[in-house]
Formats: sequence, C-alpha cells, structure tokens
Amino acid sequence: MTDHNHWLDRRPSRGSFWLMVAIALAVMGFLLWEEHKVHLLGALPWLILLACPLMHVFMHGGHGGHGGHGGHDGHDDHKGGRDE
Repeated sequence: MTDHNHWLDRRPSRGSFWLMVAIALAVMGFLLWEEHKVHLLGALPWLILLACPLMHVFMHGGHGGHGGHGGHDGHDDHKGGRDE
C-alpha cells in the first residue's frame, strides 16, 4: 500500500513562516494606525506629561533617592557650586 498523503508532511520553512508573520503584523499595524490615528495623536501630549513623573520615580533609584548621595566617603567634589 502506498501512502498518498505525503504532501501533508510538508511544512513551510522557518524563513517563510516568519516572513508571513511580519507581513501580517505590518498590515495589522497599518490598519490600526489608519483607524486610530486621531486618538493616538490626541493622547500624545498627555503621555509626554505622564512620562515626566515616571522618569523621576524610576531614574532616581540609582543614587539612593533624595536623602543623600551615599558612597562618597565624606568627600565634597563640588566645591564652590561649580563642576571642575
């Protein structure tokens, strides 16, 4: 007996699969942008204002917050208010 369904075993290559995924995502992104452009651009000023406090909260974690600059061992590198 011969198996006539050997064509079912063929699968697309990884390259063609990811190419199709990329094309589908690009089409979906384009359609979403065209339909919701006004809403996204209208929210942009609010997102910029929201970014300010979020950057303040997350970027001050590196030096211990506002309490002081730990790890300087009592050395005052900024004498006279100028960076030399």
